[in-house]
Parts: sequence; structure tokens; C-alpha cells
Amino acid sequence: MIRKPAVAGSFYPENPEILRKTIEDCFMNKLGVGLIPELNIFEGSEYPINIMVPHAGYIYSGPVASHSYCQIVQNGFPEVFIILSPNHTGYGSEVSVFNEGEWITPLGNVKIDDEFANSIIDCSDVASADFDAHLFEHSIEVQLPFLQYFSNDFKIVPIVMGSQSFSASSDLAKAIFDSAEKLGKSYCVIASTDLSHFNNQEKANKVDGFVLEDIKHMNEFKLYEEVIQFNITMCGYGPVMTTIALSKMCDKHNCEILEYKTSGDVTGDLTSVVGYASGIFK
Repeated sequence: MIRKPAVAGSFYPENPEILRKTIEDCFMNKLGVGLIPELNIFEGSEYPINIMVPHAGYIYSGPVASHSYCQIVQNGFPEVFIILSPNHTGYGSEVSVFNEGEWITPLGNVKIDDEFANSIIDCSDVASADFDAHLFEHSIEVQLPFLQYFSNDFKIVPIVMGSQSFSASSDLAKAIFDSAEKLGKSYCVIASTDLSHFNNQEKANKVDGFVLEDIKHMNEFKLYEEVIQFNITMCGYGPVMTTIALSKMCDKHNCEILEYKTSGDVTGDLTSVVGYASGIFK
């Protein structure tokens, strides 16, 4: 299965040269990390970090995303990136794994690690092979050029979570852990999420603060409780819960929130904003 770009030309530029320049601008932006890192070589079997990144258009969330991607580049690339996202389209299954083929972006093709993908499906009670959820979903696609800017020498396992229940997250975390143990491949999980949507800046900062505190303390159950209790419109809490649970299975018990901003910090319109954060689990 070949997955063609769905949001090139809208969420990010479709021209490769302009796209590369845009990514550089994200890193060097006043809200970005402030440098364009050089890719190091990762040696070993246990990759040291997992990350959380936003997934809006690059003009809005790209600078915040640069903070997490800087950490990946400085650690070097693992063999596989497992990219978890929410389901914005409503298509597909409960947990949809894109388990064969390639993804195309303006910066080239990325191969699926079908062995890892199929192992996750086999080890899970909720995950299944499904392409429909991925066809128009932007929140995995926008991550790939940030990686491809530095190298195309990696594979991916894209997973869209139609169900973001606590049980689905726990099941998926265990399936990834068991698959990695069996296959012995180095991997990094990328949790793709935006935070609260369409509050004013003051309320966004308040409710996003609840979420970020839970993430910082690696408490996926409290994160789930507060998202439900306070009706926090964080779109990717399932991917983040999965990443927290999996990280702890791998003895990564610390989280650092690298950056938090809103769309209002970019546009100046503070009346209706979306929250963005980058973080690492180590």
C-alpha cells in the first residue's frame, strides 16, 4: 500500500526546497529550539527517549515541535519510529495499524516496518491492520518531514487510535513492548497530540497546565481522569497515555516538558487558541 500525501500544500509546503526552508525556520524561530542540530549516530539497542509533539500546521506548531525533534536528532535515529496519533476523520478501526508499504512526502518515501507492525497487531487485543484511518489523517503525516530533513534511513509504524480509552492505551503499550522485546529492534515512540482547543488564552493555559502536570508526573490514569472530568479538548491523550505506559515498562520514568505555547502566541489572537507542547520521556 502506497500512502500519498494528504496535507502537503496546506499543513506544510509541497515544494521540497520550500519545505526544507520552512523546517529550518521552525527550528530557528523565536518559539523554536534556536538551532538546527546535527544528526548523531545512535548505537545500541535501547533508544533513550520517547517524545510528545504537536501536529498543527507548521506555521502554528512547528517551532514547538522543533524542541522534541532536536532531542531525537542529537540522540541519533533508531531503526524504527512508532508514530501514534488520534483519529480526526472517524474512518477505520479501533486502533488502526498501517502494516505494509510506504508513505510518500515531498522529501521522499518512508518504508513501513511490516515485521514490527504485524507483531504489534498479533500481540494486541484491539489493534488491527487498517488503511482507511490513515488516508486523510494529518497528525502522523506532518511528523515525517521533520525526520526526513535529517535522514531517510529509518522505517515507521503508523498507528491511529480511534479508541483513546484507558484500556486501549494500556493494551497498545503492552503490544509495542512485547513486540520490541521479541524483535530486538531499536525504536522511538512519537506521540502526536495537540492540547486544548478553542479556549481563550487564559483558560487554555489553565487546563493545559492540568494536562502537562499529569504528563510530567508520568501519571496516565490521572491524565485520562482529568481530560474526562474537565472536558479538556486534548485530541491525542490516547497516544500520550500509551507512550507514558510504555516508557515506564522500559524504565523511562522521567518526563521533561520542553516547550508549551498556543496558536495565540503565534497569531496574537488570544480569544480562541489551540495549545501545543513538546516533551520527552527518558
